[in-house]
Amino acid sequence: MFYSLVLLPLVGALLAWFIPSNRHRPLVLPLFAALHLSLTVDAFIAPPAPSPGGWLVLDPIGKLFLGVETLLFLTCAVYAVGYLSHRQERSNRVLCMGLLVCLSAMTLVTISHHLGLLWVALEATTLTMAPLIYFNRNARSLEATWKYMLICSVGIALALLGLFFLAYSTVVAQKEATLLLEPLIASADQLSLAWLNAAFIFLLVGFGTKMGLAPLHTWKPDAYGEAPGLVGALLAGGLVNCAFLAIIRVYQVCMRASETAFYHNAMIVLGLVSMAFAAVFVVRQADFKRMLAYSSVEHVGILAIALGIGGDASSGRCSTSSTTA
Repeated sequence: MFYSLVLLPLVGALLAWFIPSNRHRPLVLPLFAALHLSLTVDAFIAPPAPSPGGWLVLDPIGKLFLGVETLLFLTCAVYAVGYLSHRQERSNRVLCMGLLVCLSAMTLVTISHHLGLLWVALEATTLTMAPLIYFNRNARSLEATWKYMLICSVGIALALLGLFFLAYSTVVAQKEATLLLEPLIASADQLSLAWLNAAFIFLLVGFGTKMGLAPLHTWKPDAYGEAPGLVGALLAGGLVNCAFLAIIRVYQVCMRASETAFYHNAMIVLGLVSMAFAAVFVVRQADFKRMLAYSSVEHVGILAIALGIGGDASSGRCSTSSTTA
């Protein structure tokens, strides 16, 4: 089931690449979006067993994010058929293929319980979204794409360094080095606190850049403003959710550590800063898409605050149910 969820959109992307007709190619999107939704519903009804090694697991919070993403993609796919029928002056081959590859990568993010694999899937979403932002092929969309790639690539590189620190914290604690979520949560209170704190900072900055937390949000207004509407919707409801899920996974580990006040305060402060930035800049926007970008910054700030408040600081625990709330 896991492999079907990830590979099905890739098959659709390959099919879209080889369809010669610019008019008929977008029909692949709703077809494979509907198939992906049906597989997702099957996975909800009869959850698959974890993969060998525990790298792929569909837990309750993964179900929530997977359900949101597949429904959002289906909506965007249906809209794309009509939208692209009015944009026949440009080839939509790269757009159709990129959207389906992005769906595959987002699906992998939701089911990954190995933080290294999750990082790879999140980086794949960064790479596949870049040519979609550049769909209009003008100077402003090129600038937006360049800014998006530069800022998000730096962020994802910092997140990779944070994963190295997290793995090293297990070595310092004389545990088997791992990036699997369950062993990390089980042994979090025994990990080196200094290395765990360093890992959290780098991971929060790295994944927070992709999520669009201020002041790491500077790619958002340009990318939202210059990308086609359906791409902007996936940026707001798909990629941002994937980055937020990555932060939640790290936060689940940190909430099992011996001291948790630092993690709570970091999330709350960054959330408040995001809300303040959004409130200042949104009032100056006349462009609807750029206004949506700053609204997204405010919303992710609220999510960060809710996550920071939601953990139980006294017990140092962050259950899946509280994280989902």
